[in-house]
Amino acid sequence: MPNPPARTFAKPSADLTNASIMITGGTGSFGRAMVRHLLATAQTRRLIVFSRDEQKQDSMARELEGEFSDVQERMRFFIGDVRDENRLQLAMRDVDYVIHAAAMKIVPAAEYNPFECILTNVHGAENVVKAALRTSSVKKVVALSTDKAANPINLYGASKLASDKIMVAANNLAGASGADFSVVRYGNVMGSRGSVLPLFLELKRKGVKKLPITDIRMTRFWITLEQGVAFVLSSLALMNGGEIFVPKIPSMRITDLADIVVPGVPHEIIGIRPGEKLHEVMITEDDARMTVELEDRYVICPSPVLAGWSPKRLNEHGAKPVAENFRYSSDTNGDWLDRDRLLQMIEK
Repeated sequence: MPNPPARTFAKPSADLTNASIMITGGTGSFGRAMVRHLLATAQTRRLIVFSRDEQKQDSMARELEGEFSDVQERMRFFIGDVRDENRLQLAMRDVDYVIHAAAMKIVPAAEYNPFECILTNVHGAENVVKAALRTSSVKKVVALSTDKAANPINLYGASKLASDKIMVAANNLAGASGADFSVVRYGNVMGSRGSVLPLFLELKRKGVKKLPITDIRMTRFWITLEQGVAFVLSSLALMNGGEIFVPKIPSMRITDLADIVVPGVPHEIIGIRPGEKLHEVMITEDDARMTVELEDRYVICPSPVLAGWSPKRLNEHGAKPVAENFRYSSDTNGDWLDRDRLLQMIEK
């Protein structure tokens, strides 16, 4: 069975004309890509980057001013930390949509600094929810999650699972007139900080004699930054509140990735790091009972009533329930990257 073509995740599209959008962790890889996309394609009223590193904000502002003529009119940079609810609430004034991307993401760092991980990933999510509920202008909040939040074995994954639960449960607190909260969960982002791909490319540049591989069996889901941005925006348009959106994306063995990116270099098996899995899972068998399938994604619903996935809405989007024992895992995925598709993703 041939692999499906690369997905664009462009539909449905949210009407962001004259909207004000805030991105927490906006100086990260995803935030920078999202801001560039919105500046180029959407007539937003204001884009707010909320982060705690003034140097990164200054660098980002200078880069954008060299690319877009209206950055000073449309962009705002707020110094702040998601650990500070009061600062979040001030930053969210007159904001329509919040994209929560701030997180402590590096697995070994989270294992070594557990208190800091919980403060940022769990209490930070709680603060985003509270600030959004106390700011009457906010209509929707989309939080970025990770495949490591499903059946977590490390603190990063466990903290993101807690964050996901907070976001979903926030819909119970919002009432009929409050903001809607949903989650987007996807796998490794090519080119982002912490991804193995930049590491391999850097080692290739240095001319290494052996390439470090944790385990020859290891597989991962892969998505580009461009696809991630489009998926978040289309999920923003599709959401009713309470859903966890999971894209249909390809898998690849780490050894195959290494052979394509750094050909001809032998591998050195170094062993799995603490908290690392052989394969990643984005939907478990227990989630399957509340999961529906669309053409380009899966939607995990907390309950049919809360998520609003009525029979009529299911028909409108061509959604159907998955099998009761369904499991979406990187090792049993039906879509696998080959050399040509991988090189196309790297180029993007």
